[in-house]
Amino acid sequence: MTGWATVFACAIVAILVVRAVWVLRREGGARPRGVEPGDGHVEIESEYFSGLGGGAQQVTRVPRDPQAYARAFVPRNRNRR
Repeated sequence: MTGWATVFACAIVAILVVRAVWVLRREGGARPRGVEPGDGHVEIESEYFSGLGGGAQQVTRVPRDPQAYARAFVPRNRNRR
């Protein structure tokens, strides 16, 4: 690279870094992730259509209780000690 190309590339990278920091500071805690713990379930709907007449629709129920959510990942036939 020539001298001017290097300076130009460094300037672009610096602008991108400053912009990324600015966006992260502005939007950092704007949207909390997940749902509040509690009783009941949250239903998540997912749909897929291929455009040629095929597709699928599914509703998944996710428990709001963190312990019940964790138990969903434990195999049912695990060895008990």
